[in-house]
Amino acid sequence: MSEAINIQLIYALPARQQLIALKVPAGTSVRQAIELSGLLDKHPEIDLTKNKVGIFAKLTKLDAVLRDHDRIEIYRPLLADPKEIRKQRAAAGKVMKKGAGDAETV
Repeated sequence: MSEAINIQLIYALPARQQLIALKVPAGTSVRQAIELSGLLDKHPEIDLTKNKVGIFAKLTKLDAVLRDHDRIEIYRPLLADPKEIRKQRAAAGKVMKKGAGDAETV
């Protein structure tokens, strides 16, 4: 009989997070653990061909073998490019500074 290891899976949604603790056989891959967890049934929007995964915030491959106490994280795609958002905020700040003298005086 193979030794079992304890792992966690986490999938964060905007309003809450799904955390699952599992005991899996030693030698289990990231993909196998995600499939065993039932998370794909609960969250059909997860597509392992598109969603990135990591172990403790470090990107990893689906065929990576897990170690005891690993935490698998399934990442959602970004809704907007962070660089583009910063550019928009910077541009908005410049407009506000230029327009600050438009207040009427009585």
